[in-house]
Amino acid sequence: MEKNELSNHLNEAGQLTNWPAKPKRKLLALQYLAEKFPWEKRLTEREVNELLNQHHTFEDPALLRRELFMKGYLDRKLDGSAYWRTSPESATR
Repeated sequence: MEKNELSNHLNEAGQLTNWPAKPKRKLLALQYLAEKFPWEKRLTEREVNELLNQHHTFEDPALLRRELFMKGYLDRKLDGSAYWRTSPESATR
């Protein structure tokens, strides 16, 4: 991941401090956050939000969760009861 291009959006603790405006940086931010999710583990929406809250400071886990899902970094059950990490290449959207 090209962390240098994302460095203006990270604090010293490595937390995302804002949602980038440029599409390329948004994608880098999503890749960065996706790396925080364990492979082969199902998480509840609450657990996803808690994990995202650890890695960003602008208090919008719903935006991040939705973007991760829409770009194929997370998948979920239709009812939203479970989320898991995927790779965008394997997304079926």
